Amino acid sequence: MKYFLSILFLISLSCRAQKTTLYCIGDSTMANKKDADKNPEHGWAQVLQPFFNENIIVENKAVNGRSTKSFINEKRWDSICKKLRIGDYVFIEFGHNDEKIADSARYTNPHTSYRYNLIRFVKESREKGAIPILLTSIARRNFNEQGVLVPTHGDYPLQTRLVAQEYKVPFIDLEYYTELLEQSYGPEKSKLLHLHFKAGEVPYYKEDKNDDTHLSLKGAREIAKIVISQIRLSKDPALDQLKKGIK
Repeated sequence: MKYFLSILFLISLSCRAQKTTLYCIGDSTMANKKDADKNPEHGWAQVLQPFFNENIIVENKAVNGRSTKSFINEKRWDSICKKLRIGDYVFIEFGHNDEKIADSARYTNPHTSYRYNLIRFVKESREKGAIPILLTSIARRNFNEQGVLVPTHGDYPLQTRLVAQEYKVPFIDLEYYTELLEQSYGPEKSKLLHLHFKAGEVPYYKEDKNDDTHLSLKGAREIAKIVISQIRLSKDPALDQLKKGIK
């Protein structure tokens, strides 16, 4: 009996060892939301797990309102870095809150501290044997009167692209692909991707809601599909294990 239990224990350890963890670090556009069964808002990483089989475990550590600076200063990155194992993946998507120049706890200069924070995530992930993946911020729904989608992220996406290129990091240009998504829906229908509700239209919002940054369930799923599609299309061998985990 003891021998049989030992064999079961070893099999259990072996199965666990085969699993790969995908950590997601970022801000509210990515984060899990409370009251998920009632709350219309969803982060795109919140809906990512169903796209993978049981060998990929999505650990969504993104948090509302965080920039690269506050995520590091609050020791959130340290707590994740300690857990990283060889072969794990780390999705890195910041920028929305790094832009907040009036907030010293969150603001980063895109060309200096933002850039070096991204480099830190990359280097420290690799030191643990994990594979970092850089993503630019998702686009805001920001159409002008002529129906042109106007960018809002300044040089932050550029710096993400440059770090990915310089350090040869797998990269998904979410800003570009979500711009295409917003444009495909157009100025009016793109509201469906975000949080546009009249007071009382959904029980969760007592007043009018007009939010062009955060995502509805539909918007979150559409962006998760973009991420999965880009992983599938990537020729980077570092993503092979992640590809195998896609359903």
